Amino acid sequence: MKKTKLLVEHSYDFDLLGLITPVRDYKLAWIINKRMGINLEKEDDLEMEFLNAPILKISQYFLSLPYGYVQLLKNKSLTSAAQISYLIPELRNVDFFLIIQDETTELNADLFLEHLSREVHIQNVIKLNVNKIKSRENLLTY
Repeated sequence: MKKTKLLVEHSYDFDLLGLITPVRDYKLAWIINKRMGINLEKEDDLEMEFLNAPILKISQYFLSLPYGYVQLLKNKSLTSAAQISYLIPELRNVDFFLIIQDETTELNADLFLEHLSREVHIQNVIKLNVNKIKSRENLLTY
């Protein structure tokens, strides 16, 4: 019998910032809201199941826009076996990911980068190229 494979290409039409900070997720969301004048709100944790790995529970904050969204995702997940797993394992030094997807030009990743890099509680803000991340599919949470 002839086999057919389904190949799916995902669209990564968003900007991605990596944040390195020792603060907790709720405080970081508050800092971003204050600095950028937006209103990220806590959503239910994302639960991701993989074949040969434990379930990841990822903390997330979300802001829905008319033509896009802003999403804050924690990189670390504590599994039920008290193991640390990562949303993006190749970027273990990054604590949080900020996804900015806006069809208009109201929200700009460079503006986020500029404002958040001045914040004393954030050690570093990095603009990342999504296409160079090996496990970029984990960022597709919709």
